[in-house]
Amino acid sequence: MKTAAAQFELFDCALGYREVLGSAPKKRAAAHVPLSASLSAEEVARRLEESGDYRVLRKLVPRPIVERSESRYPNLAILVDTETTGLYHARDEIIEIGAVAFTYDDGGNIGDVVGVYNALRQPSLPIPPEITRLTGITDEMVAGQKIDMAALDTLIEPADLVIAHNAGFDRPFCEKLSLAFVPKAWACSVTEVRWADLGFEGNKLGYLVGQSGLFHEGHRAIDDCHALLEVLARPAGECNALPFAELLQSSARCRIRIFAENAPFDMKDHLKARGYRWSDGSDGLTKAWWIEVDEDMYDDELHYLRSEIYRWDDAEPPTVRLTAHDRFRA
Repeated sequence: MKTAAAQFELFDCALGYREVLGSAPKKRAAAHVPLSASLSAEEVARRLEESGDYRVLRKLVPRPIVERSESRYPNLAILVDTETTGLYHARDEIIEIGAVAFTYDDGGNIGDVVGVYNALRQPSLPIPPEITRLTGITDEMVAGQKIDMAALDTLIEPADLVIAHNAGFDRPFCEKLSLAFVPKAWACSVTEVRWADLGFEGNKLGYLVGQSGLFHEGHRAIDDCHALLEVLARPAGECNALPFAELLQSSARCRIRIFAENAPFDMKDHLKARGYRWSDGSDGLTKAWWIEVDEDMYDDELHYLRSEIYRWDDAEPPTVRLTAHDRFRA
C-alpha cells in the first residue's frame, strides 16, 4: 500500500506538477497536503489520459430518476436483466430481476431515467453453487424474498420497447414471470448492434463497459441495467454513432426465419458454413437447419437454397416472418 507521499510523487512524475503548481520548493510537505487541495480527481484523470500513456476508467454512477411527466422525450423503453438458477426457462427460475425505464426520441437519443425496479426472489429449490459463484446471490439473501408483481407490471405496461443484453435468454424467463412482457416489442443489445463496427472488441457487457471508459459492479441485475444504459447512450466509433439509435433501427426491421427442411444430408456442412443452425424439433421449431435474414435479403437466400442446396427452382422452404414482437421468444 502506497503512502500519501508516495502517491504524490507518482502523480508528480506522471503529470508534471511543476508545470501545474510552478517550481517546486526545495522542501515540500507533500505527505501532509491532500491531493484534492491542488487538483481534483477528474483533473488528474484527464491529465493522465492526455499523456497518451494511460486509460482511466470512471465509476459508473446511475442516472437520477425523474418524473415521467417531466421528461421531454416521448417514448419509453425498459432495460431488463435477470439472474436465474440455470439456463433453461422451462425448469429454472428467476432469483433476481432488475429493470430501468428510460425515455427516448425517434432519432435514438436517450432522455431520462423515469423508473427503476430491483428485487430478489426465493426459488423453489436451493440455488446451485455455480450460480452463487457467478452472481454472488446466496440462499440466505433470497430467503423469504418475493417480486412485487404489481410494481413490476406498472413499470412494464406503458413501455414501447423492452431491451435485454441477450434477449433470447431473458425474454422466455420474463414472459414466464409476467404476462405484461408478452405483447411487448423486444430488442437484443447483443445481436442487434454491430459492436465491432463501433470499435468494440466484443459484445460482452464487461467489454462494452470497460471500452466506454467505465467500471461497475457486474453480475447483479440492476447494476448491469444501469451499465448497459450508459453504453447505449454514449457515441462510439469513428463516426460517433449512438449504439441505441442502431439498436432501435435494427429492432424495427422485419426478419425472415427460413427452414431448410428436407435438405440433403450431404449439404449440412454447406449450410453450417453459411450460418444455418440445426434444430432437432425439441425447442418447438421445425426439425431442420434454419437461418434468420433481414427481409430484403430473403430473395437472395431463397436463390441460394434453390440453386445450391435443393437444386430445384420451385423449392419453397418453410418460413416465418418475425418482428420485434415475435423475436427472442422461446
